[in-house]
Amino acid sequence: MKDHFSIIGAGIGGLATALILKQKGFSFSVYESAAEIKPVGAGIILANNAMQVMKKLGLQEKLERVGNRISCIKITDQNLKPLSAVDLAGFEKKYGVSNLAIHRGDLQKILAEEIGSSQINLSKRLLNIEKDENYLLTFEDNSTLRANIVIGADGIKSTVRDKLFQESSIRNAGQICWRGVCELDLPPKYHHEINEAWGKGKRFGFVKISDKKVYWFALVNVKNQVVEELNLPEVFKDFHRDILAIINATPRNQIIISKIEDLKPIKKWQTENACLIGDAAHAATPNLGQGACQAIEDAYVLGRCLDTETDMQTVFKNYEQLRLKKALSIVKISWQIGKLAQINNSVGVWFRNNLLKYTPEFVNRNQMKMIFNIDL
Repeated sequence: MKDHFSIIGAGIGGLATALILKQKGFSFSVYESAAEIKPVGAGIILANNAMQVMKKLGLQEKLERVGNRISCIKITDQNLKPLSAVDLAGFEKKYGVSNLAIHRGDLQKILAEEIGSSQINLSKRLLNIEKDENYLLTFEDNSTLRANIVIGADGIKSTVRDKLFQESSIRNAGQICWRGVCELDLPPKYHHEINEAWGKGKRFGFVKISDKKVYWFALVNVKNQVVEELNLPEVFKDFHRDILAIINATPRNQIIISKIEDLKPIKKWQTENACLIGDAAHAATPNLGQGACQAIEDAYVLGRCLDTETDMQTVFKNYEQLRLKKALSIVKISWQIGKLAQINNSVGVWFRNNLLKYTPEFVNRNQMKMIFNIDL
């Protein structure tokens, strides 16, 4: 059987991998469970590391036309008084790209168009994968496929991981997240920064993603509450009026609600001619905004490995070795930040806020340096 990559999942990681394979001249097909690739979801931050990859793929200008440049990351108290700020100008100058806030649907559409619809097979939900001489894939529509190379880009609840790899577990962070996009004229001071306001057991972040659109997210600690009964304007009534304006400008039926989870770290992402990328390998909580970015970085590193090796098992082992440390560091740091951000008592909040205020700037910059560096 001629080498052909079967990519399971047309999320950001799967599409980025497909585009890299296309540009390098490899044969591939993408299998996606959804019936269509449409502009669903909310916003996303393409951080500097992801934008470096997009620049190499020739997509920087196309993405910048529909997204919004972000040059500062701010953590504030609930009244939007800054506790910590990271100026990204130095990184922009060093790498020639900026952090970009964009609608997830716009990003997926651009990637899918670059790949071409003939390569993306829709309504193909994977039910089972078995290994014999090659791989036998069985889909929900009862169709089957024999594949000799499989890339699992099918998310935190990956079927590829569940069927081919050792047992894994999903961790619940004890938080619920609301995400939405609204149309609002944000005050100019917010236009090129992302703000995240930390309160007591809750926080709210927002960023401009286009001329009139604002992406926002809200996280709350939950135990036994019925989530549907939580009224967001009431929950965040003690936050700054600009935050309440964003909540009130968003139609309730367009708000996405989800649990905050990650994948308990696993250290094996490849077996024979199959490998995992993105959330299937190293799903993180969203506290560093690196979920899609790390998937894009996976795709880039996998492509680099294909430049130097032809044996697929060696390619996948090299990819795993190159990506494991950084990706799992992101998972760990993101989990820790989530716990810090969601402290639920007044004394703890006071200590946390002062810790943020007096953390030397170089500490935050060193963390950004680690995240943004994609050199192998």
